[in-house]
Amino acid sequence: MNYQIIPVTAFSQNCSVIWDDATQQAALVDPGGDAETIKAVLAERGLTPSQILLTHGHLDHVGAAAELAAHYQVPIVGPHPLDAFWLDNLPTQSRMFGLPECAPLTPERWLEEGETVQVGNVELEVLLCPGHTPGHIVFFDRAGRLLISGDVIFNGGVGRTDFPQGSHSDLIDAIKTKLLPLGDDVTFVPGHGPISTLGRERISNPFLQE
Repeated sequence: MNYQIIPVTAFSQNCSVIWDDATQQAALVDPGGDAETIKAVLAERGLTPSQILLTHGHLDHVGAAAELAAHYQVPIVGPHPLDAFWLDNLPTQSRMFGLPECAPLTPERWLEEGETVQVGNVELEVLLCPGHTPGHIVFFDRAGRLLISGDVIFNGGVGRTDFPQGSHSDLIDAIKTKLLPLGDDVTFVPGHGPISTLGRERISNPFLQE
């Protein structure tokens, strides 16, 4: 699977366009805002997304999802239904951050642990990794050794857990029991900041040494 990170909004959030070379089928993951920037990158690549994938319900990851779904006439898929309250409260999140109002959002398909999402010939496994939010999911391309991790794990850090229904212990448990066993060679694209590998974080991430 190929990917390109598109940093968007003042939060420098990593929206990702992912695609399968063989079929040129593409998907957008976590389009947090700056819809015109995202459209320009897709046009430059000659790609049209077939779906929009969401890891969780925070505004900085979903802010442009509805606009882009309408523009490309594609479904929004994910996150897990435990994040429904975040998507219902998008107008409140908008006001809290002083951003233009984002309407409540309901995806066409919620995702559960163990389900898969198809992007061309690429199969993405869905893992539920709560802690940052209760319904946070990640997308794993096992064959390509690529993980789209949202705000679960970062290069040198982990996701914040001081939000409603957040849990630091749940987050660390998800990383240690679900993500690290995927393999040291797995590259992950986090929701913010530079990419890393699970092997590097297992050894050097200070939050995983306890």
